Amino acid sequence: MTSPIVRFAPSPTGRIHIGNARVALFNYLFSATNHGRFILRFDDTDFARSTEEFARAIEVDLAWLGIVPHETFRQSQRVALYDAAAAKLREAGRLYPCYETPEELEKRRKMQQARGLPPVYDRAALKLTGADRERLEAEGRHPHWRFKLEPGVVEWSDLIRGPSHIDCAALSDPVLIREDGSFLYTLPSVADDIDMKITHVIRGEDHVTNTAVQLQLFAALAPQAPPPVFAHHNLLIGASGEGLSKRTGSLSLASLRDEGYEALAVAALATLTGSSDNVHAVRSLGDLARSFDLAHVSRNPARFDPDDLSTLTHRTLALLEFEDVRERLAALDVVGHKAEPLWRAARGNIWTFDDILKWRRVVDGEIDAVREDPAFLAEAAALLPEEPWDENTWAAWTGDLKTATGRKGKTLFHPLRLALTGEQSGPELAALLPLIGRAKALARLAG
Repeated sequence: MTSPIVRFAPSPTGRIHIGNARVALFNYLFSATNHGRFILRFDDTDFARSTEEFARAIEVDLAWLGIVPHETFRQSQRVALYDAAAAKLREAGRLYPCYETPEELEKRRKMQQARGLPPVYDRAALKLTGADRERLEAEGRHPHWRFKLEPGVVEWSDLIRGPSHIDCAALSDPVLIREDGSFLYTLPSVADDIDMKITHVIRGEDHVTNTAVQLQLFAALAPQAPPPVFAHHNLLIGASGEGLSKRTGSLSLASLRDEGYEALAVAALATLTGSSDNVHAVRSLGDLARSFDLAHVSRNPARFDPDDLSTLTHRTLALLEFEDVRERLAALDVVGHKAEPLWRAARGNIWTFDDILKWRRVVDGEIDAVREDPAFLAEAAALLPEEPWDENTWAAWTGDLKTATGRKGKTLFHPLRLALTGEQSGPELAALLPLIGRAKALARLAG
């Protein structure tokens, strides 16, 4: 395979949700696996709803996932390209003006359905004469422009769905340009794909029908160039089977980030859900890319349960090495010679990254020590070794305590944990004790 060029083309009309992230991740991981290029392309030709604020928010969300595009484009800055494409289609007789109002079109659809016919546009506008069009425009009507589909079946080999086809007789000629002259999604997308030499279009299966129209557009605009290879993946649905929507904020990346979930956990769950691969924690997007394969994607809907993110975040944090999180720890002021051993000790016992602050407080701050058995704790304090301490100090100390008191198991260890950390459970005390230090340990044991 030649190095692929892929794109993620969100509309900056809201915050992206986990379903949008799935599309971005599929494209990014596919390009990374095959040493290709990933383009971020904002579909912002809907000038009324697109905002720069949402565009910036999408870039922030992608960066949080670890996705860094090779290039970024805005379709609002490329209108000349789309005007040229529209002119070429007009010259070829493939783009024609229509003057029906939405109400008139809806009335026709209902009449067709009542007669048992498919609600396909009847191409009445093709029968208009020049005089007819002048009269309609004199009445104040402005045309919208439809792409004239050629009859027949459009076939393609889908990287996920396999051999696929759409009979264009079942489709209406799509509107490419609105009455106000603005472009709908389809024409700018194809014109950009041609101009940017996109090799693979990886997207949700809700776009399958669009593929027939777009393949005809590719053939009309660039007959000598091969069209992209298409791959349509299953869609993420919510835990209760509901669809996801930017407009309702369903599982937005911003909300998942605010709830403390790890970006790598979100990426792994969004990517591996609905595939033959088991959902598992990863240390980097590179690790995820090495196991990513479009052939493993299922044809069934992929149910995304955010409750799974908590466990997966916990497992992800346990995988991360100190170098992976050094800067994040510094941002929380977890620095100095204790930072690395603290992370190694605590990473398997935290459920969000900020939980590390609790264990920093245990080793460096003040806690509410729990002294269940003061007499035993006094004896433990008397046997506490002198420093320096290392990872063997805990075993040596508790071994002496066991000999002196006859205690073992929970009756030996649990009172010590409560007094030293104030917690019922947590990291291995063999790792924590040298970080707490003798002075704090004595104070917590003695009360």
